Amino acid sequence: MVDHSSPPKPPLSTASRVIRLACIAGVVAVMAGAFAYVNGTLDPQRLRPKTLVNALETNNGVHPGFRRNHAKGVCVAGYFESSPEARAYSSAQVFSEARTPVVGRFALPSGNPYAPDSSVPIRSFAVQFNQANGQQWRTGMNSMPVFPVGTPEAFYQMLKAGAPDPATGKPNPGNMPAFFAAHPETAAFLAWVKTAKPSASYATETYNGINAFYLVGADGKRQAVRWGVVPQSQDAPDAVAPAGNDFLEKDLVQRLASGPLRWQLNMTLANPGDPLDDASKTWTGEHKVLNAGTLVLQSSQPQADGDCRDINFDPLVLPSGIEASNDPLLAARSAAYASSYLRRAGEVSPLHSAPQESKQ
Repeated sequence: MVDHSSPPKPPLSTASRVIRLACIAGVVAVMAGAFAYVNGTLDPQRLRPKTLVNALETNNGVHPGFRRNHAKGVCVAGYFESSPEARAYSSAQVFSEARTPVVGRFALPSGNPYAPDSSVPIRSFAVQFNQANGQQWRTGMNSMPVFPVGTPEAFYQMLKAGAPDPATGKPNPGNMPAFFAAHPETAAFLAWVKTAKPSASYATETYNGINAFYLVGADGKRQAVRWGVVPQSQDAPDAVAPAGNDFLEKDLVQRLASGPLRWQLNMTLANPGDPLDDASKTWTGEHKVLNAGTLVLQSSQPQADGDCRDINFDPLVLPSGIEASNDPLLAARSAAYASSYLRRAGEVSPLHSAPQESKQ
C-alpha cells in the first residue's frame, strides 16, 4: 500500500515560535479590556480599581464618554420566557414568571470604540433582567469558553504584559510569551484562541457566563452552576466575517427587521469536584444541563442614546435566588466596573451625552 500522507512538518524554529506566540498575544492584548477584573482590597498599592482603569486607558487610549472596556457596542431589548426546569433550583422570580423584560448590549472586547469588528474573534453579550418585584439580574457573557487566568493578580500581570512600550508605542513582543510561560493555567484559553475566527454576526454566537454562581431554592438549597446562551438561529456560526469595520451592528439591525432573535438559556449544574472559584478551568465530563428558558430580542438601539447606555453590567447585581460563588474575579470585576463607570459618567464625548446612573 502506498502512503499518500504528507511528510511530517519540521519543528518550528525558536523565531517561529516567538512569532506565533506574539500573534496570540496580540489577540489577548485586544481582549484584555473585555474584563476589568481587579479587587481594590487585594493590594492597595497595585490593584486598586483606578489603577487598572488607568492601565486600560494606557493600552487602549482615552475615549471620553465611552466604557473603558467593551467600548464599541449596540443596545438591544426584548424579554425572557421562562421554562419550568430551573424553578426547582432557584426561587428567583425570573424563572417563575412567564415573561421578564430585558435590556442588553452586544459589544467587542476592547477599550477602543473605533476598533474594526474583525480585529478580535471574541464577542460579548450583557443582559439585565428586570423582574416585576423590582429586583434585577445582570450578567456579562462572552463567546470564549474560559477566561485566560483565574485571579485578579494574574489578570493584572497579563494586562501589563500587553502594555505598549513608551519607546515604540507597541507591546514588547517578548512580554506576552513570557507571561504565558509563567502561567500554565492559560492553556485552555490559548487552545481556543488559536482556532477562533471573527464571526459575521452577533446572532450566531454562543455566549458563556464563564464564572460560577449558585442557584438557591425556596428551601435554601444551593446548586452551583455556570450559565450561557445558545442561539436558535439556523445560520452557520462560523460564517466568514465580511469586509469593513462596522458590519456587526448593521447585520443585527437587518436581522431584527425580519423578526425576533432567540437564544436558549442553559444552566450547567456543577459536579462534585468541579472548580467553582477559577474561571480559567473547564468543567470536564458529562453534566446535567437545564433549559431555563428562551431569551428573545425584539429591537436594537444605537449605544449613544439607547437604554443600555447608562447600565453598569455589574455581575454582582443579583436577585434573590441567585448568589455569587467565591470566584475572586467577581468582586474584582464589580469594583473596576464601578470605577470605569464613574469616569465616563463625568465625561461628554462627541457621540454621547453624559450618562446617568441606572437604578440598582
